[in-house]
Amino acid sequence: MADKPKKKFKLMDAILGTVCLTLVCESVMPTAAIGNTQYFWWIFLLLFFCVPYGMITAELGTTYPSEGGMYDWVKRAFGPKWAGRVAWNYWINFPLWIASLAVAVTDIIAGMFNIELSVIMLLLLQLVYVWLVTFLSTKRIGESKYIVNLGTFCKVALLLVIGCLGIYVFCKTGESANPITSAKDLFPEFSLDGLSFISIILFNFMGFEVVGTWVDDMEHPKKDIPKALIFGGLLMALFYILPATGFNIALPANDEWIGAGAEIVVDVLTALFTAVGLGAGTMKLVIIVMGFMFIYTFIANIASWSFGVNEVAAYAAEDGSMPKMFAKKNSEGVPATAAYINGVVASIIVVFGIIANLISEDFGAGFGLFFCLSWITLLVGYIPMFLAFLKLRKVDANKERPYKAPFDGAMAKVAAIVPFILLIAGVVFTIFGDFSVEYLQENIPLIAGVVLSFIIEEILVARIKTKKA
Repeated sequence: MADKPKKKFKLMDAILGTVCLTLVCESVMPTAAIGNTQYFWWIFLLLFFCVPYGMITAELGTTYPSEGGMYDWVKRAFGPKWAGRVAWNYWINFPLWIASLAVAVTDIIAGMFNIELSVIMLLLLQLVYVWLVTFLSTKRIGESKYIVNLGTFCKVALLLVIGCLGIYVFCKTGESANPITSAKDLFPEFSLDGLSFISIILFNFMGFEVVGTWVDDMEHPKKDIPKALIFGGLLMALFYILPATGFNIALPANDEWIGAGAEIVVDVLTALFTAVGLGAGTMKLVIIVMGFMFIYTFIANIASWSFGVNEVAAYAAEDGSMPKMFAKKNSEGVPATAAYINGVVASIIVVFGIIANLISEDFGAGFGLFFCLSWITLLVGYIPMFLAFLKLRKVDANKERPYKAPFDGAMAKVAAIVPFILLIAGVVFTIFGDFSVEYLQENIPLIAGVVLSFIIEEILVARIKTKKA
């Protein structure tokens, strides 16, 4: 009898894997917009969201292993209609994300070369990005692993450079665009507008449920999974806080950074390189190189996430919760039709954004709108999962759990309800940071996008109800 292969996935592998999955460069700008209070929010949400979320998803993932992931967990607990809502929100965030990155690509190119791109060039470059990543999404991750691995290296290098450069400038000059004069500067104002920042950091934590799928390859999953989540979360927070600190040293924090577009990265790099005395010619060359590295990470991001998102969409389609066309796979077993649908939807979004901005510059259909819609829909998709955990603990208590989160009874309820409330608060306060007429008017595109997504979701749910009745 052949010996079982030795499990080689050690704690450090799990920690680094967690960081690679959840680290995305484009999230640095919204994170930096929080200013000095980001340090409070990172610590608070790491403790009260990230840790229980990671442990809950690790238990669910190892107890109910499935290609459907979150979709299956919610279906087991609450039935196909709620699972359909999860599938829709988990999927729709992806073409929105692709569209936001397409806009970010043109923002960075314009900033790198200090030019204004024509409408035709904007459309061409954005569609090239959309269909490049769509093509990569039709390949298995093994075929694009070098793109992903190089992308991870670029991510870490870029974020470290911005963060370390900012700290160096502060040590050299003693000056910061956002000085900390007292402990009060580190604590947020608990206003509706201030609480909207919760969703930014919650979005950065999304993806930790993948850790649960590694249990069969780990030597000591019961001990290593909690450690991987905690240390991985700390490392991830560090990789976001470092560049966000560089941003805050270079320029005064501004909540408009959330929607300003990726060109703000060029402004920050220019300010930091100028502060260290880099020559104009050298600085331009370095900024161009770093700009293309940023663009490359946008390609790698989609390549690394596409198979998982498309697989869930295909799985849900086979189960009747998404349109059947999502289920079709190519000869390599990749849900290629779902990838092409992503490309079509993302193309429609970027074309709509360009036309809308031509009609009125006040519409704001750019990186900020699309990225914000992306993270809202993603967060909404996770909300039912925490209640599903509690229900499955109750109705399926005797099922063997290869990994069980270290809390029971009242503590289990707290561990699930607190992240559940934080997700709802993050979504609501992002949409309604203020209830003034002026604020609501400015956020009509965002509110309209959320409402449209909800309407389509409920049409799909009604279809599921008819078929499942």
